[in-house]
Amino acid sequence: MPTSILTLSLSLIVLALSLSACQQTDTDTVNSDTDNWSCQTKDSPFTYSVCRVDASELTNDRYSLQLFWQASNDRPLLTFDTLLSTLPKTETLNFAMNAGMYNENYAPIGYTVIKGKEVKSLNLKEGGGNFHLLPNGVMWWDKAGHVQITESHALDEQITTGNAKPWYATQSGPMLVINDEIHPQFNPDSTSIKLRNGAGICRDGNIQFVNTDEPVTFYQFATLFKDELGCSNALFLDGGIASALYAPTIDKQDKKEMGVMIGLVENKN
Repeated sequence: MPTSILTLSLSLIVLALSLSACQQTDTDTVNSDTDNWSCQTKDSPFTYSVCRVDASELTNDRYSLQLFWQASNDRPLLTFDTLLSTLPKTETLNFAMNAGMYNENYAPIGYTVIKGKEVKSLNLKEGGGNFHLLPNGVMWWDKAGHVQITESHALDEQITTGNAKPWYATQSGPMLVINDEIHPQFNPDSTSIKLRNGAGICRDGNIQFVNTDEPVTFYQFATLFKDELGCSNALFLDGGIASALYAPTIDKQDKKEMGVMIGLVENKN
């Protein structure tokens, strides 16, 4: 073989090996934005999108978890696009999702507190539907940014005794994981599958926000939080046509209309 052809062949082999080495072998799409927060898409045990935030970062001035519902004209924001248009130029919305169930007027049906103002009182009634698949719960945090997910009756007692002072709060149901245990009414053999979204407080110090990209059962969804994400407590937010996610780093920006939204805001000052 002529020297020139041999050299060309060796060069092509080296190039092929280099390209092969650069290819991502993991089927997950990962965006490591910072150590403080990130969003990813996963394909196991089912396809879903997840955004996490280091809970300790919410106690400083750079990051804050916030709830959004109405614009200055007291009308519901409805969409992520409208929410983005209302943010100050010094703030960036890193990710967001719908924060709970709402009525025909897009008003929350469960306990809601926004910047210390109670929008809707704690709902301890019994009834039908997912919200009343007891126990249900509340995702809430105080003015210092300490985030918790608490069963609704337990939170009622804490508020009454003054041991809980929610600055933000959103109530939904059912709870998915309660003190490291899957909700007792979930059936592993259930055939009721829907798109679902929820949030969990996890043992590694992260808060995980999950939006499924395919229909799943409650049991599958709860198992993801408990076993895959390591969350001791997790809350179902909503499902079906109400599941919505804004996560530009993984090219997710649903155009659905919704009630209250929850989002991670970064202060650029």
